[in-house]
Amino acid sequence: MDQPAVLTVGEALVDVVVPHGGEGRTEHVGGSPANVAVGLAALDHDSRLTAHLGQDERGARVREHLLDADVVLTPGSDTAARTSTATAHLDADGSATYDFDLLWQVGTQDLHGIGHLHTGSVAATLEPGASTVLALMTRARPTATVSYDPNCRPTVMGDPHQVRSRIEECMGLSDVVKASDEDVSWLYDDAPVTDVVHLWGRLGPEVVVVTRGGDGALVHLSRTDTTIELEPVVARVVDTVGAGDSFMAGLLSGLLDAGLLGSAAARERLRRSDLEDLAPALRRAVACATWTVGRAGAAAPTRADLAELD
Repeated sequence: MDQPAVLTVGEALVDVVVPHGGEGRTEHVGGSPANVAVGLAALDHDSRLTAHLGQDERGARVREHLLDADVVLTPGSDTAARTSTATAHLDADGSATYDFDLLWQVGTQDLHGIGHLHTGSVAATLEPGASTVLALMTRARPTATVSYDPNCRPTVMGDPHQVRSRIEECMGLSDVVKASDEDVSWLYDDAPVTDVVHLWGRLGPEVVVVTRGGDGALVHLSRTDTTIELEPVVARVVDTVGAGDSFMAGLLSGLLDAGLLGSAAARERLRRSDLEDLAPALRRAVACATWTVGRAGAAAPTRADLAELD
């Protein structure tokens, strides 16, 4: 069966990684949506990306990286005044906090042939592009499935109470939502994660996943109002850069392979699915994240890499 094309919409930028102590900084191509697009391509999906790059040295590096990863950059993605950056400051255990220098807008998009649309992070909240992203999600729904990762960035998004309504609006247009427990804590003043996933499930998505770092993840099925815990996997951690994006790519890849994403008909199958139907995709998501945290930067595993983990 031919795989549907996946269009990811969002920032592609350069991650400036500053190790604990400040010495030996490095630069890697990143951006949460771009990482997801690369992850999907590494897993053999037809992966396309709408971004906002400059015609500068860093922009050239991003374009080369996407080309090498077999990600198709859509027309109009290179009109920014400069290429955005995210500076990741690593603490002693490899966890990252970010400072951003971002420009974001979206040109006219052709959705012909697109079976799934993915977006998230600052792309859905930073104007002037955010309103266009929301309209694109709305336009995609009649023929394609939609996924969303809020991937909250407090230094860019501002007050959580002001951005929450936009994030919830994006969730209402999505079939699959993936977030982290840090996203939940920031958005809802440390409300219990279980309460928040029930709320999100009522907004519209069929599947909600909240990752919890070393504590595993929560998976919520809206139709049955069922929540389960995924047990954590013990892994050697080099850093956590891109781990959530790798999880997202693995989850989408597994759902696409299962025919639960990629068309309006797939949406109906996803709606009727149970946890057993989702299990292979969830295992792939966890495996992708486990592989990524064992390497520096937002590395993306192939199917062969994942087979070596088994």
